[in-house]
Amino acid sequence: MKTIKDIAKLAGVSVATVSKVINGYPDIGAETRQKVMEIIVQEDYQPNAIAKSLSGKQSHSIGLFINYNPTPGLHQAFFQGVISGLEKTLGLCGYDFVLFADLRWREQGNFLQKCRTRQVDGAVFMGINKEEPGLTEVLESDLPAVFIDGDQIGKRSVCVVWNNYSGVRQAIEHFYNLGHRKIGMIKGYPNIKPTIERTEGFYQALRQFSLTCLPEWIVGDDYLEASGYQGMRQLLRLSSRPTAVFCQSDSIAVGALKAIEEAGLKCPDDLSIIGYDDLDLCKYIKPRLTTVRQDTVLMGKTAAKALIRLINNPDSEPTKSMVLPVELVVRDSCRKLYI
Repeated sequence: MKTIKDIAKLAGVSVATVSKVINGYPDIGAETRQKVMEIIVQEDYQPNAIAKSLSGKQSHSIGLFINYNPTPGLHQAFFQGVISGLEKTLGLCGYDFVLFADLRWREQGNFLQKCRTRQVDGAVFMGINKEEPGLTEVLESDLPAVFIDGDQIGKRSVCVVWNNYSGVRQAIEHFYNLGHRKIGMIKGYPNIKPTIERTEGFYQALRQFSLTCLPEWIVGDDYLEASGYQGMRQLLRLSSRPTAVFCQSDSIAVGALKAIEEAGLKCPDDLSIIGYDDLDLCKYIKPRLTTVRQDTVLMGKTAAKALIRLINNPDSEPTKSMVLPVELVVRDSCRKLYI
């Protein structure tokens, strides 16, 4: 494996000159820079990012913590959209990802220890419970951090969130305008910001339209299809059931639709459904799903830009929260009630 000394010798320059070329210093002539870069490419030389960070330079790597559900499902497409936006923006700025496997950071040390060990310049947290042990150390440190759809406030952290309250209000208003007065909900994971806000937003919207909701009309505890399937089966067994159900994710809605079909019923003839996220599949399933659109790629790009600002401006006071808009996309899974 070639070393920086080998590259310097082949180029006929000093090790310091090669280092300056690699790190983009402006005080190197164009001819010398080109010669060094040609040899780097020719020899397939890969600068040691960890060594660069130990010498005081940025490693140009970003830590990514994702709380993946161990059960595979459609909801993973949500994460993929955000990661795509992160990757495109960070890649253009010369950054790579270090993806920390959730079992390892849960069992082998806290978040900050992982970041320090791998010498990342900053970290992105997605789907992390605010009660997760080890977050306090991150929030009190100088590590630039961005929390996607979270509410963690720290010394060098920014939260990038969607307007969950607006999304739920739009969904309930749509139901109301169609004549629905008996509205239920299938919830996602407990104790994370999207679930908390979508649940609070649900009750706020019901009060806005002077509606009431029976306790048994609220079910579910996960964002995946299985939760929607089981939750809808519970609702269908009720003697008095809702005419419309708000699902806190599209994956939940897909599971709910399966349960409706298995029961010999139809959506929207027998039950109206609204999802949340606007995954690509919503346009193709039958019925095409009415849902609240969240631009996941925009979220990833916004989070990446926020993190880069934190890294490049270590002495500035960060904006603590950035809120992105959402919109209701009306398709075929709701019908008008004539009351």
